Amino acid sequence: MNHIHASIDIGSNTFRLLIARHAKDSMASQPWETVDYAHRITRLGQGLHESGRLSEAGMERAVDALKEFKRLLDHHQIKPQYVHAVATAAVREAENGFEFKNLVQQETGIHISIIDGEEEASRSLLGAVSVLHHETRSDMLLFDIGGGSTEFIRAHNHSLTDAISCKLGVVRLVEAHLQSDPPSAEDYQAMKQTALSHLDRVEAFWCKTTSTPPKHLVGTAGTVTTLAAVQMELVPYDSEKVNNYKIDNTAFYQLRDRLLAMNHKQRESIPAIEPGRADLIIAGLAIIEAIMEKWDYGSFITVDAGLLEGNWINSYETESLCPES
Repeated sequence: MNHIHASIDIGSNTFRLLIARHAKDSMASQPWETVDYAHRITRLGQGLHESGRLSEAGMERAVDALKEFKRLLDHHQIKPQYVHAVATAAVREAENGFEFKNLVQQETGIHISIIDGEEEASRSLLGAVSVLHHETRSDMLLFDIGGGSTEFIRAHNHSLTDAISCKLGVVRLVEAHLQSDPPSAEDYQAMKQTALSHLDRVEAFWCKTTSTPPKHLVGTAGTVTTLAAVQMELVPYDSEKVNNYKIDNTAFYQLRDRLLAMNHKQRESIPAIEPGRADLIIAGLAIIEAIMEKWDYGSFITVDAGLLEGNWINSYETESLCPES
């Protein structure tokens, strides 16, 4: 059994598609062999924190992106049972989330599973550990910054210890606090303070077991991978170089100061920052700085693999356990 599976991550800001088969080489750096990949920034969750609903414009952008994905799925002749699409914070929180799910089914034929924050965290961990070094996986805190939420996952000896999802996302922070261009010190501090208030709740959750932060701090998703790409001047982008890349405090604060001093247009001109991410990177910086400050981390490790890849692994392993008759 080596069917080609497709994983779709329907995030609050970015949609991603991975079409892959199981890697034949057991010594490969990752358990999948990519057949095709695509991603689109849709900002599906734009305005959600004010209205409680997905906007018509956001849903239209989202459906257009998924129609593009469907053309790729058809091109590779992927059967519907091998297409695994998951939606996260924006869709699960929106009053019209199920309406959007039904619209996508009607317009594209793609069935969406709306997963909760704990399941999102679990699959993000599954993706990350598949490419991280053994030492890192042995004791780590993985943070997954999205448009509408951030997941905090503690793992020990490659296994999940606990996970919590917070309504702390880059789209939320930008809409609530980014008023100036370039960002003012007040705007940035407001985003950082909001992040710190969420981290207090994360620590309170940890106190149910032990509040000791894990040894290694690991970040995934667009903010983190973009910072790594900017730091390495990585054009074109190379996920293998991003995986297991370490950014220490000195490098992070230099990046922060450089990006905060720029206006939106200047950040957009950086080749490693893709269109649609130039404002969101500011909120991402605030979240990362809050995490490092709160738990006194001197560096963090970047990883490209997360929910998308973990969702693919989960679907493949599920089929391996329950193959078609």
